[in-house]
Amino acid sequence: MSNIYIAGIAMTVFGRHLERTIDDLAGDALRGALQDAGCNADAIGAAYYGGITNGPLQGQLSIPGQVVFSKIGLEGIPVFNVENACASGSTAVHLAAQSLKAGVCDVALAIGAEKMNVPDKAKSFALFEGGWDVSRVEENFAHLMRMGEGVEPPPGSESDRPYSRFMSVYAAMCRYHMKTYGTTQRQIAAVSAKNHGHSVHNPLSQFRKPFTIDEVLAAPPITYPITLPMCAPVTDGAAAAILCTEEGLRRIGADRKRCIRIAASVIRSFTHRRIEEPEKHIGRLAALQAYEQAGLGPEDMDVAEVHDASAMGEIIQAENLGLVALGQGGPAAERGDFTIGGRMPINTSGGLESKGHPIGATGIGQLYELVTQLRGEAGARQVLGARHAIQENGGGFQGIEEAALAVHILSKD
Repeated sequence: MSNIYIAGIAMTVFGRHLERTIDDLAGDALRGALQDAGCNADAIGAAYYGGITNGPLQGQLSIPGQVVFSKIGLEGIPVFNVENACASGSTAVHLAAQSLKAGVCDVALAIGAEKMNVPDKAKSFALFEGGWDVSRVEENFAHLMRMGEGVEPPPGSESDRPYSRFMSVYAAMCRYHMKTYGTTQRQIAAVSAKNHGHSVHNPLSQFRKPFTIDEVLAAPPITYPITLPMCAPVTDGAAAAILCTEEGLRRIGADRKRCIRIAASVIRSFTHRRIEEPEKHIGRLAALQAYEQAGLGPEDMDVAEVHDASAMGEIIQAENLGLVALGQGGPAAERGDFTIGGRMPINTSGGLESKGHPIGATGIGQLYELVTQLRGEAGARQVLGARHAIQENGGGFQGIEEAALAVHILSKD
């Protein structure tokens, strides 16, 4: 069966694009990916659109992909609308790769686009409330909050401003990790400071301001141990990837030196595991499956992009991916292991905390960073000699973990 390659990939600047439409953002991403691949839109045989804001924020409850594509010059081909919470973009890539392997076409498009900044901020925050079983919201919340029991938040560590309840869930996960492995708030802050430092060198990042660890700790609190710089912002943006088989690469005349092979593509859903079973975490199981598929191991990875909707996410997922042992993510972050130039650079883009988190575009944005790294085109944030890269992108909550989770491994042949 033919290998699958990313021949072209692009993303917009992530940020607050108050005057731009979702079609405008998606069009920029598509044109950038086509230019990067060196082909025209008529080369695409199937398209997968990842996004969740079209319905609740723009009123386009059905056929968002067809509507967006009709406005940016893509029509007549099969279009599939993908919704998998924050993993929607990565899921679109996974499905595009499957269509290529099935022989449906030899060139496929995956695109994610979101317009999250709207005048009614309550609507934006409400998006996240749909990321779990809405028939059992209070039960879900109480169940997840029990993870944090046993760690008493200090006075003044709770924001008096509204924020997504998912931040409270992330805080509970932090507290569980703190009481189980001895992880400290300073170690979590080290992740945030590192990612904000990386973002300074990323011209497509929403935030490009560096923070020291002490500045992260002194920032306005959200809910203990999370402070504001540790959280992903509300973001507008789009990202697109052109995937090809070997035959597709030849047909469009792609520059093979810049084509990056998808060595593994895995999507998994949650299980009703117990909190005392970290070895059964969805991220760990997906990573093991991806390593087997790629014929590689965590020791072969040179750079990673992981889902850090809060800084704690990076610590948890670095452990799930086997990049460090369970409980060692915090100390590794504090030592600088995850920094560019360190043992295992993670979130060289700045991560979701700094680069931004336009839900459906996030996963493809992560892949953009990894493709850029493997091509050796990342400039001041380049990881020298990078040949293999891993991405993790989760979405929603079920049980005590992500409802959906994607892992991709990319290789420079």
